[in-house]
Amino acid sequence: MTGFPCKPASQVTSDDFFFSGFTNEANTSSNDFGSFVTPGNVEAFPGLNTLGISMNRVDIAPGGINPPHHHPRASEAGVVVQGQVLVGFVTTAGVYHSRVLAASEMFVIPRGLVHFQLNVGIEKAILITSFNSQLPGSVVAPLALFAAEPSVPDRVLAKSFLVGEDVVRSIKAKFIR
Repeated sequence: MTGFPCKPASQVTSDDFFFSGFTNEANTSSNDFGSFVTPGNVEAFPGLNTLGISMNRVDIAPGGINPPHHHPRASEAGVVVQGQVLVGFVTTAGVYHSRVLAASEMFVIPRGLVHFQLNVGIEKAILITSFNSQLPGSVVAPLALFAAEPSVPDRVLAKSFLVGEDVVRSIKAKFIR
């Protein structure tokens, strides 16, 4: 869903147009990936409604990853604020593009392409990403495939990844909540 009703003008406040959600450091140890995404989309920041833009803050611990994912409704541009990050994506032709970026360097990911950010430095990495959608959506590949409810059948994943069902069950077990 990307459509949000506009507030009646009488209910609009200055707070709708300012967002301080990126000021706090995120807890990157709260998940196995060692990363945390703080969204600045229309759900968190009402002033973005109808503007077709949004941003995220991405905190990644040393060795952590913002795992392979895609945004079905937006292209992504990002700037590394701190740290060293391997940014990579795969085109629809199966071509892999990547580069290690340092503070103040920028990247772009075309809409819908699977991509990731891996902290390859010794300090925490921080990125600010922007999107050409007020609600870009995010499909995190490992969670979508191995932690879906109800579960994707083991035989589908085994056949798709050319592994045994025991391997699929082993991976799924890592995502049990």
